[in-house]
Amino acid sequence: MKPLSLHYEVPGDDFTRAGEASGNVKRALKQLGYDSEAVRKVAIAMYEGEINMVIHANGGQADVEITPEKVEIVLSDRGPGIPDVEKAMEEGFSTAPDNVRSLGFGAGMGLPNIKKYTDALRIETDPGEGTKLYMTVLAKKKAPQ
Repeated sequence: MKPLSLHYEVPGDDFTRAGEASGNVKRALKQLGYDSEAVRKVAIAMYEGEINMVIHANGGQADVEITPEKVEIVLSDRGPGIPDVEKAMEEGFSTAPDNVRSLGFGAGMGLPNIKKYTDALRIETDPGEGTKLYMTVLAKKKAPQ
């Protein structure tokens, strides 16, 4: 299989469209026959990243490369950056404003869930310049039936 590359624009401040990219990738992985656990991990990690871009960075871009062995996701934004990545990785730590929390988002589980559901995670952030998340999920195909 030739690698499949997908690109999405993630709109900022639009919770109604947040999750479109992760939903599209989830459907593509199912159509390609990836096992349900790999599909679930990709969908959760990518959705959490999209929500973070909507809440904190006025949107961004998602680039996904799917191969038989793995799914690589790069989420990039031009938001304010993450001042303290170690603190941001703590469950429950959130800088989301009250209006976002009132919508049920901003519980401080985004980055911890991304780490939990990926096989590799690298964060590059530059305060004032933005953040890039590099995620890898190992993906097994379903056995032929």
